[in-house]
Amino acid sequence: MVNRLLLPAVAASLFALAACNSKSPEVVDTNPDPMAANLAKAAPVELPPAIKADKTMRCKDSSLVYVTFFQGDKQAVVRTKKDGAPVTLKTAEAGKPLTADGGWSMTGDTTEIKLTQPGKSALSCHA
Repeated sequence: MVNRLLLPAVAASLFALAACNSKSPEVVDTNPDPMAANLAKAAPVELPPAIKADKTMRCKDSSLVYVTFFQGDKQAVVRTKKDGAPVTLKTAEAGKPLTADGGWSMTGDTTEIKLTQPGKSALSCHA
């Protein structure tokens, strides 16, 4: 008996849904982006490089240097103390010495570097 009453109810609900407009609604942008034209003309943005390695290196004078190497080998961050001020060294071409203002210079890779600090002689350091 319940099945006989259920069938007409389901049919009536399906009939009501069939009467709905089956076309998808049209989306109208009533608030266009005022910067859209400027953003379309903008040059592509280059993301900063990802970290390649973060090393603590022991130098020939028994001091420690903390170096963060970045992908692409065009940038490194050097700290002479664990909580010291970071110095960002950069180069335009991979394989060339990384430099920073004030006389900073660094060559090498994640296993061994040669670091020159302002007013000091060059140090050889290894991981």
